[in-house]
Amino acid sequence: MATYETMSFHLETERLILRPWAESDAAEFRALLSERGDGTPTVEHVQAAIGRLLTATESTGIALLPIQRRDEGDFIGYCGLIIGRSTVEEPEIAYELFQRVHGHGYATEAAGAVLDAAVATGRKRLWSTVGAWNTPSLRVLEKLGFERDHVSMDDTSGEVVWLTRSLP
Repeated sequence: MATYETMSFHLETERLILRPWAESDAAEFRALLSERGDGTPTVEHVQAAIGRLLTATESTGIALLPIQRRDEGDFIGYCGLIIGRSTVEEPEIAYELFQRVHGHGYATEAAGAVLDAAVATGRKRLWSTVGAWNTPSLRVLEKLGFERDHVSMDDTSGEVVWLTRSLP
């Protein structure tokens, strides 16, 4: 098994800051998760989820990071690397942003920073899995050079598009 550098847990772009999770993110994270339409998770559920993310980061050296806008200082979502449906050697890039900030290029900007961070770890390939219905997310990944690999069916998500990108 290859060894990889630990991913940088503090990334900055022209408009965004991606940083480690804090307890103070729980309320906004909860609001973001409620936008999925599956109800609003309990505060305890969200705090436990943040704890699991921090534990996963410690064991894998990769992270899903909160995104905040540099000028406004507000939490607008998350982006990072996860094991998800993949492996620690070839992790998935994942992101989710509040609907109110869709269409401003933030997902592309944040994911581009995470892509650079993944390259710095020494990884050679990333994956992403996206619901076939999620055209905006598929566009973001295509802008970043991801290519469709295959499609699978998932009991909860329906049709899932698997995309991959080789890293330099």
